[in-house]
Amino acid sequence: MGGLTNNNGINSQPDEEGEGCMEMVESESLVIRKRSGAYLTWEKLEVVVLSSDGFQSILSGINGYAKPGEIVAIMGPSGCGKSTLLDSLAGQLASNTRNTGQILINGRKLRRTYGTMAYMTQEQALTWTLTVKETIYYSAELQLPKWMPKSEKRERADRTIREMGLQDTVNTRIGGWGVKGLSGGQKRRVSICIQLLTHPKLLLLDEPTSGLDSAASYYVMNQIVKLTRQYNMTVVTAIHQPSTRIFRLFNNLCLLSLGKTIYFGPAFAANQVLLILS
Repeated sequence: MGGLTNNNGINSQPDEEGEGCMEMVESESLVIRKRSGAYLTWEKLEVVVLSSDGFQSILSGINGYAKPGEIVAIMGPSGCGKSTLLDSLAGQLASNTRNTGQILINGRKLRRTYGTMAYMTQEQALTWTLTVKETIYYSAELQLPKWMPKSEKRERADRTIREMGLQDTVNTRIGGWGVKGLSGGQKRRVSICIQLLTHPKLLLLDEPTSGLDSAASYYVMNQIVKLTRQYNMTVVTAIHQPSTRIFRLFNNLCLLSLGKTIYFGPAFAANQVLLILS
């Protein structure tokens, strides 16, 4: 699946229907229902910024797709449009931008409903005076539906904390300037925990390893890979200069340059294809 693409389109499309069968899987000694996944496609996506000088093109003719249980990495130099592409997929473009093209989930236009999508931006909006447990518990109370019992919300929060390996820091404060607290990697995992509470079908991540060392970066991405497979999530992440170990975790690669796609396809084949083209 996947292959070389240019600005006119990609040569491969998802070959499965969005409505898959339901099956039961065992996890954390609980029986969890594995849902049908979200097949995300974006076609001929263009984004321009409106300014006093006119229009400035940020993305031009971008095409791609992401399948359930897999991770698509968006890479490229600074300013190539990685974050703008994620903002477009999330429907969170700034008011002075305009976009055209199609963004579809399972062949339908994107609708922001409960459990469909979660988006972690680069900015970490965490309250430094709260502990890890308080942060996740409060987020569960706010994000999960009113009809869900409080005990079930707490159970969901506890399980998410364990899944991201934060069980030993539940009583540690987030911390901030001048206040000792979590490490950078632990704060990233807390931010991801918050997004995972609703068990989204589609997870968008903007630079989840930014500011982390190689060991912490690999731990974070490896946990995301495990959860992607466990919950059959579709994950699209922008990432800058990943290590070789992290790069091998990705299924597909979307490589951008100056707002255009120069490669879309299997991550393992990118080097060979680009060498041939050069």
